[in-house]
Amino acid sequence: MQRRVGRGHADCVTARPERGPAGDATARVLVRATVDAVQALGGFAGGVYLRSGTEGLLLMAVVTGLPARLFRPWWRMHVNRPYPVAEAYRSGQSVHLPDAESAMRRFPQLMAGLPFPFGSLYEPVSAGPERFGVLWVMRPATPGTAVGAADRGRLRAAAEGLAGELGALVAAGDPVVWSGDPVPVAPAGRAQGAREAVERLPQAVLSVDRAGRIRYVNGAAARLGLGGPDLRGRVLWEALPWLGQPAYEDHLRAVFIAGDPVVFPVRRGRPPHAEWVAVELYPGPDGVTVLIGAGDRPAYGPDAAGRPGAGAGSVTGPGAPGALGAPGAPGAPGVQGSPRARVSPTGLDSPADRASALYRPVALAIALTEAVTARQVSAVVTQELLPAFGGRQLAIYLLNERHLHLAWETGFPQGFLNRFDGVGLDARLPGVETLTTGRPIFFESMEHLAAAYPGIPLDAHVGARAFLPLIASGRPVGSCILGFDTPRGFSPEERTVLTALAGLIAQALERAQRYDSEAALARGLQSALLPHRLPVREHVETVGRYLPGTTGLDVGGDWYDVVETGAGCLALVIGDVQGHGVAAAATMGQLRSAVRAFALSGNAPEQVVSGTNRLLIDLDPGQFASCCYVVLDPVSGAAQAVRAGHPQPLLRHPDGRAEVLDLPGGVVLGVDAEAVYPVTRLQLAPGAVLALYTDGLVEVPGLDIDLGVERLRAALAAARPSPLAETADRLVREVGGSADRPDDMALLLASRPTAPGRR
Repeated sequence: MQRRVGRGHADCVTARPERGPAGDATARVLVRATVDAVQALGGFAGGVYLRSGTEGLLLMAVVTGLPARLFRPWWRMHVNRPYPVAEAYRSGQSVHLPDAESAMRRFPQLMAGLPFPFGSLYEPVSAGPERFGVLWVMRPATPGTAVGAADRGRLRAAAEGLAGELGALVAAGDPVVWSGDPVPVAPAGRAQGAREAVERLPQAVLSVDRAGRIRYVNGAAARLGLGGPDLRGRVLWEALPWLGQPAYEDHLRAVFIAGDPVVFPVRRGRPPHAEWVAVELYPGPDGVTVLIGAGDRPAYGPDAAGRPGAGAGSVTGPGAPGALGAPGAPGAPGVQGSPRARVSPTGLDSPADRASALYRPVALAIALTEAVTARQVSAVVTQELLPAFGGRQLAIYLLNERHLHLAWETGFPQGFLNRFDGVGLDARLPGVETLTTGRPIFFESMEHLAAAYPGIPLDAHVGARAFLPLIASGRPVGSCILGFDTPRGFSPEERTVLTALAGLIAQALERAQRYDSEAALARGLQSALLPHRLPVREHVETVGRYLPGTTGLDVGGDWYDVVETGAGCLALVIGDVQGHGVAAAATMGQLRSAVRAFALSGNAPEQVVSGTNRLLIDLDPGQFASCCYVVLDPVSGAAQAVRAGHPQPLLRHPDGRAEVLDLPGGVVLGVDAEAVYPVTRLQLAPGAVLALYTDGLVEVPGLDIDLGVERLRAALAAARPSPLAETADRLVREVGGSADRPDDMALLLASRPTAPGRR
């Protein structure tokens, strides 16, 4: 679907059919605000991130001045990420970055992915307590000069005007929630003149607008076999697919952002009919001029890699020059980067090239620091390393008791690598020898691999392979295999960077293995300490749920329990120990045992909590804990509740009304030995549901916890009270079901059925 919206230089908007809640009215408002803001601040690009239907997730709704596809890794932005868009939304404060240096100091991950000289401004779009998103503008860098007050005011005024329009849409019933891809706003093309001179050139000349669409093509393009007038209106990398490979995306991003010319060689077509062409990109305010002509094969073409008879392929060690400053480093988190083609004596053709060469190796390191488990490390390598070098296959083997075991694979035929799983270090295989020798091994083609290792099973007859040793601080960790669909060479810079990155991967995997071991121990400990079943009693039903976090060690100190006291009552307990891992799980076990012991001894609720508090202080584990303790008489429904720094319980009444209880409480356990914990009397009527939970269920980083409590209250009110197990599952799914959970969560429900019976 095509539609025309906006004004100024945004004459044409190409949009896909609406697939989400945001309607045409919202899109028109966003487009107009974006165009006006970019013009007002003298920018070359801009856009709006809008809230989505997923809590804490922003989506790029509109973008102008940049080809949307090249910036796909930034289409989704979680509000807790260390990026300026997220900070502006999270804090409600403007973010102004006049140049790359200031951006690198504050947001290194942004510059690792976009290592180009540019300035950028970000303004939250909100009306009162309601946050809609962030308006952003890119413009040329102003090194050493801060963003002026006038420009700050212009952007703030644009954001306030946008917030007012969005608020009016909300009042009219538009949800103002985005879903799907961003709407690209393309500047109108203008005649550039001098066409007769351009037609005489032997090179193909294409004029591409800032959305990546071809607006003009000279006659030489057809003579060179690229195409003629039919190219007009098509996206550059779709019209010339050999230019749209991941290996060249970084060059294209650079020319649209940095403003410097970019020149690089491209191999057009597939062997044996491939030819090298020279591609030159010259940016301007309204777009990019592309020149394509005959080119020479780079000095490190396919014939420069390993050959049969040269030992186990072509090898290189960490001593090769240019380890970190070399072209060819991988892309930033979530970004498809590229090995840089070397077209000048230095290999660095512009300030953008030099910045990219400096920062791109840092990008993978940043991503690896956030990966905790071995699986997360492997996923980062798949997402960053493969696209950066144009690879298609990846395998990671880890060393255990002098045998290599397959830990991760992608791109290989199903089951092919199973035959190599568990091979010993005496096997003559490239994946083994790269580890035992400590040297990477490169093969430009599968023929060379087969010649160096006669009889080795091959998953393909065409392609190239790189075998990298994973060694951390002199200790062998495993080996990594990179696979490519076509024969290719490996430049000295690429070999050096791959070797250096293999070391980073090895260190991350070694760290991850320690985490995995501790996590397995903590999970086993926690599983043993949590109740495997809850008591079954007449007149009352109880259900508990626990979910570990999805980051870190995946385990924490959340727990719940139901204890049958000697007086015929049930003690409902839920608690949360500070921290994660084995220490938190162990402390949780001690507290659970203490609460059970005090409860079974017939102590009053305030005595149970006070005694547990003093015990935790005596144990001195260096941790504190919150707790909510409720003693319930199943027959009468009378209850006594004590709270120690824990979130307030919820109560769903038989008529469906749910409320947040206001229980007075004392400080968390483990802080003050003289703390007092008051008792609150409650009444649980037949058909009512009492909900105890930990903060992991309701807390979202960057958002007020009260918002999460309100979501839980609303979900409890909307849920059917019976069966209680379905109610618990629904609450966990609707409130705490995010795939990205930084904390573990626990939920305990208790209900007195309207018709007493057993579970």
